[in-house]
Amino acid sequence: MNYFVEGLQGSGKSTLVGRLAEKYPGYRAVREGDYSPVELSWCAYMTRPQYQAVLAKYPNLRPQIEQKSFAEGDRMIVCYTKVETDNRAFYEDLEQYEIYNNRVSREDFRRIILSRYARWNGDEEIFECSLFQNIVEDMILFRNASDEEIIRFYREIREALQGREYHILYLESGDVEGNIAAIRKERSDDEGNELWFPMMCRFFDESPFAKAHGVSGEKDLMEHFRHRQELELRLCREVFPGHFTVLQSKNYSL
Repeated sequence: MNYFVEGLQGSGKSTLVGRLAEKYPGYRAVREGDYSPVELSWCAYMTRPQYQAVLAKYPNLRPQIEQKSFAEGDRMIVCYTKVETDNRAFYEDLEQYEIYNNRVSREDFRRIILSRYARWNGDEEIFECSLFQNIVEDMILFRNASDEEIIRFYREIREALQGREYHILYLESGDVEGNIAAIRKERSDDEGNELWFPMMCRFFDESPFAKAHGVSGEKDLMEHFRHRQELELRLCREVFPGHFTVLQSKNYSL
């Protein structure tokens, strides 16, 4: 069996992944930013010439980059957020090679995602937000996809996963604002300055979805989160019946 741990930001996905990893010590836990056979969040997806150009541009980081790089056919995947450096330009450069936020065409986005799910043949793996969060956010906020378009795409993903043993553990947030408030506090510096939430607000406000619908700010962001949760629960019910369990965020028994 393989597990996909899903839910909104602040719902406790990282905690549940950790608890599952303790319960099943033989399993491999794949967290955001790690090399994953199915998910590309916080990873650069590069051609080999692009990869060689990055190695040449950052020679002092070459050992770290190579250690966090993985070959897939004619592409290189670099877990660039795992590279430690004070040079912010490195992260900005590598971020441009992510597949999310409209950085690749709609057809390339579809092809890359479906081909990676189809090739995956792992066993005993626990994935943190590797099925819904990043794909759904991209399709809503940057491709202005309707709920029905997203559901149709996930029917294709389900077909790509055919024959695999997997189960979705979805952490449903009954108090979206409360969960977000908790993670805002957690992701602040030692002086209490928020680091994550202002970035999330800018990410939302500057998205094509927000501009097209004339929305912005904290209130509209919370409404987006509520809509996303409703859609992801609908995906569980309509696309993945028999493959999911809904847990109440931070109030469940393992």
